[in-house]
Amino acid sequence: MDMTLVVMAAGLGSRYGGVKQIERLGPDGEILMEYAIYDALRAGFDRIVLIIKPSMLEDVRALFGDRIEQRTGIRIDYAFQTPDRFTAARPELAQRKKPLGTVHAVLCARDVIRTPFAVINADDFYGRDAFVKMHDFVAVNTDERCFSLAGYRLAATLSENGTVSRGICTVDNDNFLTSITERTKIGREGDTIKDLNSGVVLHEDDVVSMNFWGFSPMLFEEIEKQFIEFYHKNSENPKAEIYIPFVVDELIKQKAVKVKVLNTSAKWFGVTYKEDTELVNNALQKFDGEGLYTDMGQ
Repeated sequence: MDMTLVVMAAGLGSRYGGVKQIERLGPDGEILMEYAIYDALRAGFDRIVLIIKPSMLEDVRALFGDRIEQRTGIRIDYAFQTPDRFTAARPELAQRKKPLGTVHAVLCARDVIRTPFAVINADDFYGRDAFVKMHDFVAVNTDERCFSLAGYRLAATLSENGTVSRGICTVDNDNFLTSITERTKIGREGDTIKDLNSGVVLHEDDVVSMNFWGFSPMLFEEIEKQFIEFYHKNSENPKAEIYIPFVVDELIKQKAVKVKVLNTSAKWFGVTYKEDTELVNNALQKFDGEGLYTDMGQ
């Protein structure tokens, strides 16, 4: 059975100010996607699906796609996220410039996924431990209605350069997700962490989703239902998006699925703002000095 990693890389990167998914951040010009793919392959994944905008295809192949295929023998499939996909009944949505969100991104990869798969963002560094735990869970899970989620500590996922969006998780005694709430403006006020939109105070040890999920193919039928409902309700809103955490939370409430939270000690970092690149550069340089990832480009 294929162990597929799906990388969502079609976002516009509006807060960052450019196409951050293909920004060269590593000591030898590597981009963050390369580190994720490297860690995934080492953990046991053997197939990659990249969700990108059609205009990015040539750049992605030239940067690393063709080289990874040649070096590893794995196949990289490319799925294109464009506003017209799955929106034929709403032509006004198909004319949008802004993507429709991560649910739409995953739907755009439906045609190339037949087996259980993991999903990540392109602009995050998740750490090897998270990939190992996700692979090992997905590889043995036989319940198609049991999903998984890599859980990170909130304090370790904040940016010093502005607010961030995070899925705040609550779990039961068996570490199954009971709810996930998307907070879209999390930041520090002095020693306090809060969602600045709602005023809700959060805690350093809160478990958060960084959009690293494990799914079975039955997800597609469920998220398509919710996506259709979403775009019927939002035909007049050019900025509306629908996110994976929202859909999963709904499925949990309906008792349609359960989600095992896989707590990880892996170091996470990412690029939300242009100013975040210095921190990422320094971290990747440190890895290079420690001899990690040295064979990634070979």
